Amino acid sequence: MEINYHIPSFTEHYSLNLLLLDHMQKYPERFRDGVRIASVFGNFGGVIWNGGRNVAGRASLEASRRIMEEYNKRGVPLRFTMTNPHITEKYLEDKPSNDILKMADNGLNQVIVMSPVLEEYIRENYPGYKITSSTCKQIRDMDGVNAELEKDYCLVVLDYNWNNKFEELEKIKDRERCEILVNACCQPNCQRRGDHYSEIGKYQIELCTIARSNLGIASDNIVQEPFLCQFMDYDIYMLNKFSTYISPDDIESKYVPMGFKHFKLEGRTIGDINMLEMYVHYLVKPEFERRERLDMLNDLTGQVKHFNIFSR
Repeated sequence: MEINYHIPSFTEHYSLNLLLLDHMQKYPERFRDGVRIASVFGNFGGVIWNGGRNVAGRASLEASRRIMEEYNKRGVPLRFTMTNPHITEKYLEDKPSNDILKMADNGLNQVIVMSPVLEEYIRENYPGYKITSSTCKQIRDMDGVNAELEKDYCLVVLDYNWNNKFEELEKIKDRERCEILVNACCQPNCQRRGDHYSEIGKYQIELCTIARSNLGIASDNIVQEPFLCQFMDYDIYMLNKFSTYISPDDIESKYVPMGFKHFKLEGRTIGDINMLEMYVHYLVKPEFERRERLDMLNDLTGQVKHFNIFSR
């Protein structure tokens, strides 16, 4: 059995993720059979191309390199969320965004794309990256999914509304290259999801503009009001009531036998403790959940300095 998880975020959950990777190596008997961490997705501050969730601030290349090296030396690629839908030709030469891809272009790290303009630019200028098609595209017909799989993508992340619709999932021709978002926080068939991604993209441009100008205030011409969504504050015990929720047991008993191997856990904007509960729920064998949760909490609260790149 092969179950590849793609987890968030190599910056916000930096210490937690490294502890998880080290625990999976140290205590393999505690974790479900066949699970591995196939990538950690997210982005660094100051990257205008970033989408899906906002990343504020401005990370130095040196700090970014250290973060990358900690994951890469464990054999885990960073997967950059270059999914801002508002990237046009005027943003393609953005220096911080290009600097990050140049720095991480080592044949291991990857990118996720949405904008055709940016995708073409990355393919031409950074051919060493494996490219994933983003769930932000919201492909809602099965012919469209199969057409996307015919393109040169490493993986295609499905729209979460396909979850648990097995008659439709059976129509997918190349399931090994599909990635399924198993813990989507959006309510099923959310009508605002596309608008939310759009506002996030606009605000990412604004955040980067602020960071570079040192104004310290937001401009009025990009985002007039914050995009409010009640589903952004969530935990696994709220999500498991949605029809789109997929349990770890269903992954093993239904999805893997169908030929699916890649599964995404979202959670870039939730706290470490909440994300830890997600990891325990999906990755750890039930009989070891309490032991692993306690050990991870002890390590997370008592050994964070071990992974603090800024204290070196």
